[in-house]
Amino acid sequence: MSDVVSDIQRAKTASIELSMLSTEVKNNALKAMAAALDSSREQILEANNMDLEAAKGMMDRGEISNSMYKRLKIDGSKIDGMIAGIEDVIGLADPVGEQMSATDLDDGLTLYQIRCPIGMLGMIFESRPDVVPQIMSLCLKSGNAVAFKGGREASNSIRVLFTILKDAASDAGVPGDAFVLLETRADISVILGLDRYIDLLIPRGSNEFVRYIQENTRIPVLGHAAGICHVYVDEFADPDMAEQVALDSKIQYPAVCNATETLLVNSSIAPSFVPRMVLAYEANGVEVRGDETVCSMTDAIPATPEDWDTEYGDMIISMKVVDSLPDAVDFINQHGSHHTDAIVTGDASRAAEFVRAVDSADVFVNASTRFADGYRYGKGAEVGISTNKIHARGPVGMEGLMIYKYVLVGNGQVVKDYVGPGCRPFKHTPSHTQYPYGEE
Repeated sequence: MSDVVSDIQRAKTASIELSMLSTEVKNNALKAMAAALDSSREQILEANNMDLEAAKGMMDRGEISNSMYKRLKIDGSKIDGMIAGIEDVIGLADPVGEQMSATDLDDGLTLYQIRCPIGMLGMIFESRPDVVPQIMSLCLKSGNAVAFKGGREASNSIRVLFTILKDAASDAGVPGDAFVLLETRADISVILGLDRYIDLLIPRGSNEFVRYIQENTRIPVLGHAAGICHVYVDEFADPDMAEQVALDSKIQYPAVCNATETLLVNSSIAPSFVPRMVLAYEANGVEVRGDETVCSMTDAIPATPEDWDTEYGDMIISMKVVDSLPDAVDFINQHGSHHTDAIVTGDASRAAEFVRAVDSADVFVNASTRFADGYRYGKGAEVGISTNKIHARGPVGMEGLMIYKYVLVGNGQVVKDYVGPGCRPFKHTPSHTQYPYGEE
């Protein structure tokens, strides 16, 4: 039986070796990981079927939600997506050692700001086994070690995916100790206290789950506690466009955090648009919960105050009529989770006002909230979505796994020459020299 603390300590040590691997070694390892997934499809699906069978009983007992069950399922297209995600990471530039800025403090004394890995990460997640290839590929390319702790409902799928990927990477020259799999509930309590070794925790799961992580550790946490997203249909919206955006934002994949939970409609178009939209939702199997105005126009179920603050993760949407753009913005900022919110409008000035005023990580104009995704943003994959206002925000790709260091390159300069009467002045000018210690 492995010791969790020892495994994390070894991974922390291996993170240094990982950070020094060449781009060629990392890309070859990623290619091997993608090929291993492709050749292990039967094994992956068999393990996932075991989880799905067990999860049916958990769902019947109320231990997991229907949306969690949906996120658990792996099929051939999901494996294709895992492989495509790794291949996209191969195509991304290697960020390790990238020069962010250079400043000449004096002739022959240059300060470089250089990207480097954060170090040792902890990934705690529920239900979605495809998190494993997403995170492992991004961590490998960015030079970070990572410990995974998934939910028991996905234990077989996670174990198989982790083993396939780790073995492929190790065979390609990556230090195997850099990747750790934790499998017991007790492991969570242990790693939450390992602030000496773990540099960043990334939780992915329900509102309650993420809040528990945030409130029970001293380790910095990157994540979001909820995905309560909105679409606001403005009075100058094209009705056909608005219907398509509002539908896609809800039904394309309702179980995820960037699916819309509340539709706001301007009162001047409500008499025509609200009945049309309710019919469209109902035709696609969506239950509509409306405010008093919506219910007076349609057969929607009356919404409760709790509905405006609920992440359904299911085929349910709340709908409200508002009198103005400022009212919509105020409602979103009060009831939203600062995740993703969209406006549908044909008026550029109103779109600009919405973008400036809505305090969310992702603000869209005339587009579905479902675009809030690292893969769709061109990040290859994502480690998660952050509503934080420090370090990284929105769909976080590889750049969110990087920090930087300052490297000062001189030629024997000493501070006493720059301090006191008659001292040399600093230049503090942008430097045009290239960082001399990057990968050759």
